[in-house]
Amino acid sequence: MSEAWLGYGLSGAALLLFTTATLLTQPASERVPLSLGFLLATASNVLFSALAWLVQRLLQGPGEPFHLQAFLYFVTAGVLATYLGRWFFYESVVRFGPAKASVFQVSSPLFTALIAWLVLGEHLQPQVFLAIGVAMAGLLLVSFKPGGKSPSPQPATKRASLVQSLMSSVLLLGVGSSLAYSMGHVLRGAAVRDWNEPILGGLLGAIAGLLLNLLTSPEKRELLARLRAADRRGCWFYAFIGIFTISGQICSIGAMRYIPISVAALMPLCTPLLMFPLSHWLLKSREEITPALLVGSAMTLAGIAIVVLR
Repeated sequence: MSEAWLGYGLSGAALLLFTTATLLTQPASERVPLSLGFLLATASNVLFSALAWLVQRLLQGPGEPFHLQAFLYFVTAGVLATYLGRWFFYESVVRFGPAKASVFQVSSPLFTALIAWLVLGEHLQPQVFLAIGVAMAGLLLVSFKPGGKSPSPQPATKRASLVQSLMSSVLLLGVGSSLAYSMGHVLRGAAVRDWNEPILGGLLGAIAGLLLNLLTSPEKRELLARLRAADRRGCWFYAFIGIFTISGQICSIGAMRYIPISVAALMPLCTPLLMFPLSHWLLKSREEITPALLVGSAMTLAGIAIVVLR
């Protein structure tokens, strides 16, 4: 019982940390471009988790024996979640606001259950399939924007317009983030149960994400010049975003050792429960909370709750 409560406590701490990071993302992006900010946040992930791991080793001595499979799981989870998932999520926060982006992020446990069914052969009862349908209907309701049609692309710019249209899809960005995060959850949950090193696991994932970001960035040569010219307060915003996200990730990884992976994934991702009132009070001029958003969010949360608590 005490271990279960520790898991729930770690998940609750992750919820608060991720919510704080989400609130900071939009004002940060108004000062520093997202591409540079994403790199700053990931670098902050690495520095802070490395410091935390060094402090842990100084206080506790040598860690557990090296576990190759868990090591590879942590690294792969970093590629999926720290790089792909977070990029999709940051992009959706900037384009559609923190409350709506958080609704899609909370669908990650739903996809985690589906992946466990497909890959691990876990049986899902009929009511669970119904719950999945309800949650997906909620996601579609959240993404629906009444009124107005997108202009047809001109022949000369058809390809560019298609890419722009895809990047303007809240459903594509949100579900892409959720899928990447859910696969990362499964890998991290499997890893931490074999190798109890949540801080090191977070560090490995952060390093993988940072390296990928540096390799894929089209502006590597201008990076130092962009950093010198960037708004200092915006850079600090992203640094704190990195600290909050890696701390939340470490708490979430730790929780997966003591409680079911789907439950550990659900609790910290229930950010809409906090984001709706907070974004209304703090970002009221930028974030509109509509009835469709509220109903869709409720449907999504209800569907996920049935899946997790089955």
